[in-house]
Amino acid sequence: MTTTYLVTGGAGFIGSNFIQYLLETKEDIRVINVDALTYAGNLENLGQVESDPRYRFVKANICDASAIEQVMSGFQIDYLVNFAAESHVNRSIAEPITFVDSNVVGTATLLQTAKAAWQDEAGNYREGVCFLQVSTDEVYGTLSPQRPAELFSETTPLSPHSPYAATKASADLLVRAFGDTYRFPYNITRCSNNYGPYQLPEKLIPLMISHCLEGRQLPVYGDGRQIRDWLYVRDHCIAIDCVLEQGRRGEIYNIGGRNERTNLSVVKQIIRAFRDRLGFAVSDDLIEHVQDRPGHDVRYGIDPRKIELELGWRPRISFDEGLEATIDWYIAHPLWLEHAESRLEQGPRGMKEASHSA
Repeated sequence: MTTTYLVTGGAGFIGSNFIQYLLETKEDIRVINVDALTYAGNLENLGQVESDPRYRFVKANICDASAIEQVMSGFQIDYLVNFAAESHVNRSIAEPITFVDSNVVGTATLLQTAKAAWQDEAGNYREGVCFLQVSTDEVYGTLSPQRPAELFSETTPLSPHSPYAATKASADLLVRAFGDTYRFPYNITRCSNNYGPYQLPEKLIPLMISHCLEGRQLPVYGDGRQIRDWLYVRDHCIAIDCVLEQGRRGEIYNIGGRNERTNLSVVKQIIRAFRDRLGFAVSDDLIEHVQDRPGHDVRYGIDPRKIELELGWRPRISFDEGLEATIDWYIAHPLWLEHAESRLEQGPRGMKEASHSA
């Protein structure tokens, strides 16, 4: 029996990696990719699967209820995986209403249309369906660097500090409310910082790689001591698949890499990789400390024990291995990077000048 996935935001960084993962590892499936193709959505990410008969792309905004209803009625969707979101923290500070529209109203629209499609007149849901909301550790707020044993668990109170994080927390609460009110079948996953192929150079790691390739200054917010838990995107995709296939409905699962590092240490590791392994003439002298952004969280740290113990998932790619693979990918795809930088320059408020979000 064919399983049909509706992946929203599937032309973005994590969404496109997830679609590739599905089509590479599963046979009897169908994947419907719904994306509005804003500056962050790029069909180049999916060039290798666009001719796969199991794959279909639909250009639509998740806020467009009519368009989403047509997709839900036109295909028998089993799993709806919602990656679609505005995710650049700096832009959320400048344009919070855009984030409310996409992240809150868009999620509410998906929930309502999925409920209508999956529920019968008696209020029962078709067997096996699930709405998976892909969220972020940023909804929890910040941790103290002085208490390294303290980590975000699934029961940590939500305390978002940016408009982006607040809209993601709001979306999560809507999903939970649908579960409590309508017995709606859902899961929520909250991941740590992702990195890997197809990530726009508005984020820390691809931005630093791009600047190293160009010999440009490497902008680091403040003292660079902000701590993030890094997760290779392929590991994240595997975790989402585990939750869909094995997770208990109505549960939240934190997905972390157990890879806490300061932003500055990540930047210096990228410099070393270019200098020592690849022979590029870059040095720490390129690091430029710039004014920190408002409300910048000091530390994120995920406790992934629940997904590890319940579902047997653990990250397979170490940070050192994943970072080298990521650098290799960007070096091998100069045209993709050139196109991505062009979209950022032409996108909302020239995002290339307002990077990096970490």
